[in-house]
Amino acid sequence: MRLLLAEDEKSLARAVSAILEKNNFSVDVVYDGADALDWLRAGNYDGAVLDIMMPKMDGITVLKTIRAEGNMLPVLLLTAKSEIDDKVEGLDSGANDYLTKPFAAKELLARIRAMTRTPTAQPSSTLQFGNLTLDRATFELKSPTGSYRLANKEFQMLETLMANPRSLISTERFMEKIWGYDAEAEINVVWVYISYLRKKLAALNANVQIKATRNAGYSLEVKEDV
Repeated sequence: MRLLLAEDEKSLARAVSAILEKNNFSVDVVYDGADALDWLRAGNYDGAVLDIMMPKMDGITVLKTIRAEGNMLPVLLLTAKSEIDDKVEGLDSGANDYLTKPFAAKELLARIRAMTRTPTAQPSSTLQFGNLTLDRATFELKSPTGSYRLANKEFQMLETLMANPRSLISTERFMEKIWGYDAEAEINVVWVYISYLRKKLAALNANVQIKATRNAGYSLEVKEDV
């Protein structure tokens, strides 16, 4: 899941980004409202965390602007203010939730999970394909012969494949969703992580495989000899 974090306190932004990445979110960080608006317009995000008090443009103005443009992305507002009027203004402007600083990491994660949860999400939080089960809560990949706790980007790649079985996912789509538009990573990093996942599937005796289609992308398929 990919998030945009807009927070002008750089030390706090680094801390929040580290917490989110440790919990298997991909995070792009900006430090003012104008950049937040630009990135939200250009990016493909699953949610946004916006500080209210930011230079160039405040978080509520960013929120009102994207809502006026029809963008219904889940948004959590961060604020140092505790007055009821500020909270009401944020919610009335289209925020899904708000969190007053300082806050606990567990509460931040719980609120992000709640606001990005869709009605179609699987109640068990698991994905299944072939003899594999991927637990979205623990990041554990299981088969009848064993299990692995996947690293952040491995989990996100396999989650994308298992959520769209037999569908082609382009290398560019992986880069956009997991590494972000401005990532310094080279595009061949996708192949590297596909290789990591293939080794784990083999070790688990999976009856599915990650198939590469030249110039098109990757898909999760049932093995033909199974």
